[in-house]
Amino acid sequence: MKELLIEKVDIVVMVQGDEPMITAAMISESLAPFNQDDTIQVVNLMSNLKRIEEFEDPNEIKVVVDKKNNALYFSREPIPFRKRTSTSIPMFKQVCVIPFRREYLIKFNQLEETPLEKIESIDMMRILENGDIVRMVLTNGFSLSVDTEEDRIRVEEYLSKESVMQKYIEFA
Repeated sequence: MKELLIEKVDIVVMVQGDEPMITAAMISESLAPFNQDDTIQVVNLMSNLKRIEEFEDPNEIKVVVDKKNNALYFSREPIPFRKRTSTSIPMFKQVCVIPFRREYLIKFNQLEETPLEKIESIDMMRILENGDIVRMVLTNGFSLSVDTEEDRIRVEEYLSKESVMQKYIEFA
């Protein structure tokens, strides 16, 4: 007879497959808010966009946050609008390390897709449109997502120069 082992967990961390450069330290960063605030249900990493080309790239999901680092909006378009100011503006991108409290993940999966989620093609919009909060955590960890063939080549070149990757190459 086959036994099923079911372990109930408190937090489930989703690392999206197009983020091959995620480190254990980045996952730990994403979990920190759960220890500080019991009301937080979902967290997402974000990092600074350093180049205008990234800011304008629809494959990079941009996020605007409030003073508590709660997401206000996610978009594939450049947000916030930068044309009317001569000062630098915050340009953040979503890094797809997304921990959920278990019960909230169950709720999230039962929610219908929302209009803005469909328009932006960003599942975090479902949370915002239902009036819930996504706490964003700024990471200094370096990550490149792979959305195009050019991205794949760029990530492979970067990783081939990393010392940890050299060990894998030598082992193969």
